[in-house]
Amino acid sequence: MYNNLRDFIRALEEKKDLIRIKKEVSTILEMTEIHRRVLSNKGPAIIFENVVKENGKSSIPVLVNLFGTIERIALGLNINPDGLRDLGKLLAFLQSPEPPKNFKDAIKMFPLLKVVLSMRSKVVSKAPCQEVVLTGDKVDLSLLPIQTCWPNEPAPIITWPLVVTKGPTADKQDNFNLGIYRMQV
Repeated sequence: MYNNLRDFIRALEEKKDLIRIKKEVSTILEMTEIHRRVLSNKGPAIIFENVVKENGKSSIPVLVNLFGTIERIALGLNINPDGLRDLGKLLAFLQSPEPPKNFKDAIKMFPLLKVVLSMRSKVVSKAPCQEVVLTGDKVDLSLLPIQTCWPNEPAPIITWPLVVTKGPTADKQDNFNLGIYRMQV
């Protein structure tokens, strides 16, 4: 299992399943088109190291096509590609589990309990994704190398973001919505 994204990237590089593009690549249409072509050919993951935005260069590299093949998805989850269907069934069951009807059913579910316990998240005090934290007035989405994916789009978009929304008067910790929405920046 990988401790973080950097470990996974190293593993992909060792397998020759990730390439780094050092040449300047624009976030306006160019990066998306390169990604589209590589994805359609089941090509490697790509890190664009020299990203150019509409208003200049970005110091932030862009990783694309990370989960562009079944094999990479399975590698990231540390399972055999044939096991992805079983994982999907397990996750679907966990979404609406049925309680055991009797003691015998409960015993049969013990291996499932073991799997579920191994899925627990691990809380850490320091993580690589928290090396740079901007708060308050320093928050600036224009720093991010967000792509313009289609001609005539009015602005760059973030595709497949996890968006957490919570009302301003929500008192409960669990009173929120989590969804995937296309976000125009």
